[in-house]
Amino acid sequence: MIEFNLDVALVIQLLVSTVLPLLVGLVTKTVTRPGVKAVLLATFSLLTSLLVELGAAVTAGTTYDIGQGLLLALPTFLIAVGLHYGLWKPVGAAEKAQELFAPSTVTVHENASPKPEPLIDLD
Repeated sequence: MIEFNLDVALVIQLLVSTVLPLLVGLVTKTVTRPGVKAVLLATFSLLTSLLVELGAAVTAGTTYDIGQGLLLALPTFLIAVGLHYGLWKPVGAAEKAQELFAPSTVTVHENASPKPEPLIDLD
């Protein structure tokens, strides 16, 4: 007999870990140091792992297993880092997430010639 069961909490955890790098991009600026972003990603991974495990315990009516939540934080962090460098960064989604709330900037390009050319030739 073969059985296929998926724990809803683990599926939610996997889905959350795929969007964590984008969430870090939303709450940081493009000039934020990579070390700060890594600490934020690790913190988000830990918090979501603990909260997902808490939700699973409350839903099932069982005792909250903090060890399970702490253990799930590591693969969540590793999946998030892998997806950041393997998917979100190469396609530009990480940068777009960071630019989403950034103030727009105006770039002024100078003309190469010192004298502007007339629109109508009068000669």
